[in-house]
Amino acid sequence: MALLIVIFVATLGVTALTWGLVQRTFQNRDAARTRDRLVGRERTPAKGEAGKAPAQQLFLGEGQDTKHVLRWALAKLNIDQALQKLIEQAGVGWTSGQVVASCLLLALIVFNLCWYLAPPQVREVSFVVALGAAALPISYLRRTRRKRTYAFEAQFPDALQFIARAMRAGHAFSVSLEMLHKEFTEPLGGEFRRTFEEQNLGLPIDTALEKLARRMPLLDVQFFVAAVVLQKRTGGNLAEILDKLAVLIRERFKLRGQIRTISAQGRMSSLVLTGIPVVVGVMMYFVNRAHMQFFVEEEIGRWMALLAIGFVAVGYLVMRQIVNIEV
Repeated sequence: MALLIVIFVATLGVTALTWGLVQRTFQNRDAARTRDRLVGRERTPAKGEAGKAPAQQLFLGEGQDTKHVLRWALAKLNIDQALQKLIEQAGVGWTSGQVVASCLLLALIVFNLCWYLAPPQVREVSFVVALGAAALPISYLRRTRRKRTYAFEAQFPDALQFIARAMRAGHAFSVSLEMLHKEFTEPLGGEFRRTFEEQNLGLPIDTALEKLARRMPLLDVQFFVAAVVLQKRTGGNLAEILDKLAVLIRERFKLRGQIRTISAQGRMSSLVLTGIPVVVGVMMYFVNRAHMQFFVEEEIGRWMALLAIGFVAVGYLVMRQIVNIEV
């Protein structure tokens, strides 16, 4: 009992130390970035940014301070930028420091629990379980980004036709953006509100739209940005182009729904075939526990179990990839 208390206290101490280290690494930069955005302060351009306008730097807000070892390592591995991009696309109010801290804390807690609660024969599995727990925050962000992108894509055709009608009524494109974000809900309304505010505060409309395309990695948004930029430079009937683009997006959306309906059996098959070994293993553990002890106590049994789990995971990924048809 005393040993468990010592282990619990040590785990809490290491967890608190890790949280404090990561938060201290990132919080100063995040606070400085927020202050600079609020007061419009110009920062010193980093290498390769000398040609950027102050207005663009105001909205980009990319901190380049790498005096901390952890921040320097993340910057070298491009992890910090990738996390910031993922967070921005997911539309959550997190920071890269919070994501890294969550991954480390989950991995540490789950590893300690598995290591001290699991039988000695299978303690090595704690590393694999800890890695899976560390990936949970990233998986949540990716899932949130996918749902948000899908919702944006569903609203996008109506938004294009709204802009086209507003321009036919005599409104300027910037005024159409202002009307658009007031009429539509999240996530489309919020993204276009941000685009309108950026160009309203002095950022060129081309740059504001390019930032919209980076936040929403959709081919349709890239077409929209290209059409607006070309119309601004060469002229043309932008309202007609947006109407045709809206029709094209709607047709592709319908086709995607039909494909999902046709491939529903394949997706269900992947779930069933993946779940059968798990259900059978649990049933065998309760029905014939002595038979299942072979996969825990014997080394060759543990290797066989790990190999079976790997094959099941690979089979699930392959089946999901087969039914994942891009339109």
